[in-house]
Order: sequence, then structure tokens, then C-alpha cells
Amino acid sequence: MTAPIIPGAEPASFPGGPHGALVLHGFTGNPVSMRPVAEALAEAGYAVVMPLLPGHGTTAEDMATTRWSDWVAAAETAYTSLAAEVDGKVVVVGLSMGGALAADLTSRHPEVAGLVAINAVVTEPAGIREILDLMIGAGDEFMDAIGSDIADPEADEKAYDKTPLHPLVSLMDAMGPLGEALGTITCPTLVITSRQDHTVEPSNSDVLAAGLGGPVERLFLDNSFHVATLDHDKDELIRETLAFAARVTA
Repeated sequence: MTAPIIPGAEPASFPGGPHGALVLHGFTGNPVSMRPVAEALAEAGYAVVMPLLPGHGTTAEDMATTRWSDWVAAAETAYTSLAAEVDGKVVVVGLSMGGALAADLTSRHPEVAGLVAINAVVTEPAGIREILDLMIGAGDEFMDAIGSDIADPEADEKAYDKTPLHPLVSLMDAMGPLGEALGTITCPTLVITSRQDHTVEPSNSDVLAAGLGGPVERLFLDNSFHVATLDHDKDELIRETLAFAARVTA
């Protein structure tokens, strides 16, 4: 990173136990979006780790050099550290791309007790590949921002004001392998979906729920957009996440 961390976007860890929770933010976002969830889990007694993913939380120029493999590695490192710290079980919670990372990690760690995927991206939107190829072919490095899709006008996730194209291509490249891995996830999963989402099509949640190999619970949010963790339904989202975590770690 070449720039200072955006105030509020710092990574966080909270002591607790015996169980733990790994909390992952989304593409071009940062821990601001997930801090209410992380803090609620910590208050409930979980040991919590919430990393700042590579290239995030500073400038879009920093992110332009990072790829899916970097974010997977960061999530893996955070999980390994947390799992070594606690004696009990671990729940993984992710928003948007964080949900994709959480699913990817869970597919490789069958010992994970439960997965919470909030407006997770698991499919490549139709036509996006052609658009990205045209923009990159024209020499573009960035496109318009995709963050801060929040119904509450007073909320701000402090996401980047533009989107680096090459990292977005790497995210799209990961969707195929991720889809193939969903069936290996056998732990309980809570799939949380905003009915109105301008960043990730809500149908992604249906694909995720249908592809998983374990039991699935669904929660639909009527008053929130993509960043539901900061939006009008955040209290319900947190309440259901805590209840789910308590069930799967009991």
C-alpha cells in the first residue's frame, strides 16, 4: 500500500472464545461495512478477526495491483490465525466478494461450523466480460464506482470512488471455480439477500443456496440495498447472524 488507511477502515481483532468468527468485507470496500457485525459478534463472546484485504481501504490505485489470489491468501491467513487461537468452532461471515471468499475458504475447510453469506457474488453477470475487455482494450484502468449501494442516506461504507478493472476481471475469473466448489460445502449456511440490490443481482443468492451441499437458511431484507450491514435492516441482519452462529457452535 502506498497511501494511508482510510479512517475507520482499519482491520480489527477482538479477544473472546471459546468460539471464533472471521468477518470479510467486499470488493472496493473495507472493514467499515462489516464493523457493526464484527462488534456484535465480539460482544456476544466470540473471538473475532476482521482483516483489511490487500489493496483495500487506501486508494483504488493500490487495489489495481491486487487480484483474487491475494484476497484468498489474506482470508486464509486470517482464518488460520483465528483457528489456532480458539479452542472451539469458527463461523465465517462475508459481504459481497467477502461472501465469495467466505464460501471459497469454507469449501477448503470442512471444519468450519457455519457460513453466513450476505449478498454474496457467486456468478459472472451477463455481458460484463465483453464490457471489461472493451474498456481494457481501450487502455482504461478504472470504471465508475460500484460501492456504497445503501438505502439509508446517512450511511457510508467509505468505498472507493472508482473501480479498478484488472482486479474486477480476476474476481470474474474466480466465479466458475467457485461455483464448482459450492457442492463441497456441507456446513450449515445462512444466505442473506437484499431484495433490491444494485451491485450484485439477488439471483446470486439463489444460485448459492441451490449449489450448497449442506443445510441452508434464508433471510430476505426488504428495506436495504447491497451494503445491508449498514442499512435499514442491519439490526435484523445482526440479530439473525448471532442466532445462527449460536446454533452452529452449540
